[in-house]
Amino acid sequence: MRVAVLGAGAGGLAATAELTLAGHDVRLWNRNPMTLAPHVERGAVAYAGVFGEGEAVPEVMTTELAEALRGAEAAVVCLPSIAHRALFADLARLPVQVPIVLNPGHTGGALHARAVFAEHGTKLPPLAEFSTLTYVARVRSGTVVTTGRAGTVRAACLPGGDEALDCALRLFRGASPVPDVLASSLSNVNLVLHPPGAVLGAAWVEATQGGFTFYVEGMTPGVARVLESLDGERRAVAQAFGHALPGLLAEMTAIGTADPVAAERGDVAGAVRGGAANREIAAPASFAHRYYREDLPYGLLPFTVLAGIAGVPVPTANALLTLGATATGEDPSAEGLTAARLGLAGLDAGGVRAVVRA
Repeated sequence: MRVAVLGAGAGGLAATAELTLAGHDVRLWNRNPMTLAPHVERGAVAYAGVFGEGEAVPEVMTTELAEALRGAEAAVVCLPSIAHRALFADLARLPVQVPIVLNPGHTGGALHARAVFAEHGTKLPPLAEFSTLTYVARVRSGTVVTTGRAGTVRAACLPGGDEALDCALRLFRGASPVPDVLASSLSNVNLVLHPPGAVLGAAWVEATQGGFTFYVEGMTPGVARVLESLDGERRAVAQAFGHALPGLLAEMTAIGTADPVAAERGDVAGAVRGGAANREIAAPASFAHRYYREDLPYGLLPFTVLAGIAGVPVPTANALLTLGATATGEDPSAEGLTAARLGLAGLDAGGVRAVVRA
């Protein structure tokens, strides 16, 4: 299959390596030419880690979105949610009608795309989203180092998006379909995993500029208790929309980022700290990190929107959002996923169900 991979950060580069190794033709796009430059100069994407070591050679590497999509049978978006709006607007203006797979959709990615396409008066193409990125990866000295490949991720499509869901299941092993994009969005592990440590560790982040391991040294018993509380709220909101979702430890074990022995005994801190894929990941060096810039306005905020619509109290999520906004000095609602930006303003729970289910 000819696949346009949109985004040349760690996720997009890992996808380029995996899809190329699987025999697909990849057309790699990134908006910033400086991000693409090392790979263009090499003529390939260097990779290491769980896929072995080698070089993946894309069919094309370009900053021109139309060129990347030319002849593509599917588009895979591997971008942080903070970059989604600009890309969705560009795709709507083209317009594009090939199936789109958001890898990942984060929290509300598919709904956000639907709202942006509607703003532009453009028909939404078949669209599916994953609950979380299929990789744990970092770019080091121009090489994408993938320390983990998800064993299971949740996948869902908007009504009329079956073709995109089919592409997602064909392209990425371990993709497990769920009934709708509320189930996939509320299965986003980063929604629960990042904000407690980022907010409660804010002083340590500022004092050390990220001089500690986020998932090991930063995962203290107190952080773990807040994480458990937030996870309970996530599952309660999902239940209000008709979804019985696994707890965080079960989800992380299925993905492959938790110590299964500690997870089995319900040891949250031990399970997170023992996950090999995340063990060496450093804490944020500043509040400019995506754990603040992305996971608060594009993770927690849309979660509280869904909770409000469902009528489920989420005091832990609201407290983290308020403290995070106060500490960073940035209002998550300024650019984040409000009800309006999700296309859900004025809807009750039944209205939201009608949007996401055929």
